[in-house]
Amino acid sequence: MARHIQVLVIGSGIAGCTAALGAARSGAEVLLITSSPDLLESNTARAQGGIVVLGPGDSAELLEGDIQTAGGGVCNPAAVRHLARNGPPLVERLLVKELHVPFDHGANGDLDVTEEGAHSVPRILHAEDLTGKAIIEGLLNAVQAEPSITVRKEMFAVDLLSIPDHSVNAMDSYRSPCCAGAYALDVSTGEVLTITADQTILASGGLWQIYLHTTNPRNARGDGVAMAYRAGARLLNLEYIQFHPTALYHRDAKRFLISESMRGEGAILVDHRGRTFMDRYHPQGSLAPRDVVARAIQNEMLQTEHPCVYLDLTMKDAGWIRSRFPNIHRTCLDYGIDITSQPIPVVPAAHYSCGGIFVDLEGNTSIPNLRAVGEVSCTGLHGANRLASTSLLEGLLWGWTAGQEAAKVASGKTAGKVSIPPIRPFVPEMEPVDPALIQQDWDTLQSTMWNYVGLTRTPRRLSRAMSILRELQHEILSFYRRARPSESIIGLRNGITTALAVLFAAQRNHTSHGCHFIQEDNEHAPKDM
Repeated sequence: MARHIQVLVIGSGIAGCTAALGAARSGAEVLLITSSPDLLESNTARAQGGIVVLGPGDSAELLEGDIQTAGGGVCNPAAVRHLARNGPPLVERLLVKELHVPFDHGANGDLDVTEEGAHSVPRILHAEDLTGKAIIEGLLNAVQAEPSITVRKEMFAVDLLSIPDHSVNAMDSYRSPCCAGAYALDVSTGEVLTITADQTILASGGLWQIYLHTTNPRNARGDGVAMAYRAGARLLNLEYIQFHPTALYHRDAKRFLISESMRGEGAILVDHRGRTFMDRYHPQGSLAPRDVVARAIQNEMLQTEHPCVYLDLTMKDAGWIRSRFPNIHRTCLDYGIDITSQPIPVVPAAHYSCGGIFVDLEGNTSIPNLRAVGEVSCTGLHGANRLASTSLLEGLLWGWTAGQEAAKVASGKTAGKVSIPPIRPFVPEMEPVDPALIQQDWDTLQSTMWNYVGLTRTPRRLSRAMSILRELQHEILSFYRRARPSESIIGLRNGITTALAVLFAAQRNHTSHGCHFIQEDNEHAPKDM
């Protein structure tokens, strides 16, 4: 079955929803598809800390400087300037005034802002410690109220359609390449649909399931990066993998995120004997940039031979803690930890990709008619290390801009619209697959990435990872060649493609910078975590 739409949006997080809204309000018919049965199952809904605005005594210039400093001085200046000047006004206009997102207010009635690591001033707007959930609920309500947006859940993007590759007309091989939509698997029926689109916007999220320990949901495995890679899009900065320093360490917990805003509110990192240690690593102590904190924690764990460090907020009033961090307090209590009287055991976990599909300020990729927004993209904003709480703002701003610009192209108001020829239908194989075998391959992939392409890398580790993953890729592509299309098998293929893309980037960059930390093989290398 085939369908045509003006703007196809793949993903339902902050970037996807904002792109859909921007396109619809600019006059386009929009189809938003998401693989999840639950629209709230996204990284956005898990974002605890907040979204960057300009706080008291703040300025766009000061925010630009903080972003560049955290990013190791290799951020894209145009992207940094665009976000600092245009992002905060969009938060005020769309989220605060129109959608009435329930951000916290101070005693004086003004919006409350807090401070996080590597920020010069308090500028983080928050809704308790569930900011992302509050934002996405507001956006989803707006999306579902738009008559020109159709939302399809459990619709999994299989591959991007491109001209000439998927055209039935052999003469199209002489046309300039461009994107024409996507094949999408209807999970409920098992049918692969052909969705052609004048403009396609990838907002499929991150790649974190390629690592053994992550704070991200199960569908964040790099599907968008893999699809764009196969289509020939330019990828950038994939070696800059950010590990969040503070994920809950508990044998029954799946690396629940402990927000950076907790350190912004005064929490201190200590070792198992209650001794502070971050001042030995950075002048900002526990508020140092994430890459510094994550490596410091790993180093302390190795030196003390203790499986975690601790985040201590017990110096604060218990009632205030429960009010400011209700979700973290409630979740930790579920695991027998009362954060009002006990320090929280924490370890680093894979959290955010600073790189992705390279895009300009309007979300355009190197492939005409394909845009990318949110974590799947690389605007260059984050450079070598993301400044805390800038990702929600990036997704909001680039999603809104990309949606508006896509609608203009799709409607013919600006140049770029192309005629889409008949597309070859997807021809599926039908061999069943044992889920246990898929899980075994995932275990190999995730362990390899964690141990060899993780917080600290060496040339020998990267070389061995290449040998393991190349062999695994060959086995996956040959063994599952005739597999029936399913989210699990397509996700595995995407996972190995994305893991290798990250590894290629890490091997090409021989200089330690931010999240990408290279240690010489003849130096003492950290033990596998």
